Amino acid sequence: MTNNDILRRIRYTFDYSDTKMIGVFRLADLAVTRVQLNHWLKKDDDPEYIRLPDLEMATFLNGLIVEKRGKQDGPAPVPERRVTNNIIFRKLKIALNLTAEDILAIMALANLQVSKHELSAFFRKEGHKNYRECQDQILRNFLTGLQHRERKSEPKANKSPTDKAAVKKAPAKSEPAANKPVAEKAADKKAPAKKAPAAKPSNSGGEKFQWGKAPVKGGKKSY
Repeated sequence: MTNNDILRRIRYTFDYSDTKMIGVFRLADLAVTRVQLNHWLKKDDDPEYIRLPDLEMATFLNGLIVEKRGKQDGPAPVPERRVTNNIIFRKLKIALNLTAEDILAIMALANLQVSKHELSAFFRKEGHKNYRECQDQILRNFLTGLQHRERKSEPKANKSPTDKAAVKKAPAKSEPAANKPVAEKAADKKAPAKKAPAAKPSNSGGEKFQWGKAPVKGGKKSY
């Protein structure tokens, strides 16, 4: 990883504006112009890209320590003229006041498992028998996990395609008509009410009455 890449990642992680970045440099007694900063923040393949020197990288990290933890009594630390991944890692640890458990949790956010013994080797002084060089992969994953933690973003690798589907509840499905018993279907459809037949007029003699004709009783006409 280049110093420029690390500077860009830190700026994005803490959502620092150009003015804020310049202020962090100033906390370590280094005046930086906006033009210089813009050149350092350019992508590596940009024609206006300018490499960030080790001295300026160390100065920025010293300023970040002051920004996050306040100014300490005594003389300000002298920035290193040569920085390594181990130095950068250690300065970030100090600036954020991280414990070993904190760092392991941040690494886990980037899906990287590191043992506590392995982690402690990165913070040993160079030349110590247990010193271990911090590779780009370690520092890159730490910065990625730190970004997830500070910006409250979820790692892409941890997202499941079913996560969104689980949020949306499926609508309740009604039972198909084909599964209903025949008796239920018949009950659902009520037969229309039948009309009662109209009452037929009747007479006491059981014979049909006609106008102009007198009823006959016992076979004889009566008037």
